[in-house]
Amino acid sequence: MNFLRKLKKIKRGPAIMLQKDIGVILSNTNIDKDSRVLDAGSGSGVLTCNLARFVKRVYSYDNRKEFLDIAKENCKNLLEKDSAKITFKNKDVYEEIKEKNLDLITLDLKEHYKALDNVFNALKKDGEVVCFCPKITQVMEIVDNIKNKFKVVRILENIEREWVVEGERVRPEHKMLGHTAFIVVLRKV
Repeated sequence: MNFLRKLKKIKRGPAIMLQKDIGVILSNTNIDKDSRVLDAGSGSGVLTCNLARFVKRVYSYDNRKEFLDIAKENCKNLLEKDSAKITFKNKDVYEEIKEKNLDLITLDLKEHYKALDNVFNALKKDGEVVCFCPKITQVMEIVDNIKNKFKVVRILENIEREWVVEGERVRPEHKMLGHTAFIVVLRKV
């Protein structure tokens, strides 16, 4: 069974990040097969698993052990051999990030701005951070707290609408997947 089919059957704990938003993250950062990445706020592990498909190493942090256990199980089931690229840690990025010279750090947290000093110290020069923010007030807090440490690369919202094509009948689907989050991409300066 392929990755996307397996994804529909994963165990859920916290809300999962959708593929539409993961695609935005992958296409708006400079990660590649040699990249080392930290995913903070592992949740159910969906972003962690997607990252592991494309990079060399993923460190997945969550301060809630029950979520980390769900993420571990999901990544093992989704990835098989690529799950060996992931190191899971029951840690809090607000307190400390041990890894250094990381290429990318993703933050799916309530108060992203509180982690920015630790994120800065863990990233390599020109490293990137992506903040997944359900609320615009979170974006404002991030921008207000980046000081001279980060440059805003992009602030995005991805709204998805499918289309129906049946012969000469062409129309948008009646349902649309609207706002899920704002995606803030920052670069260390």
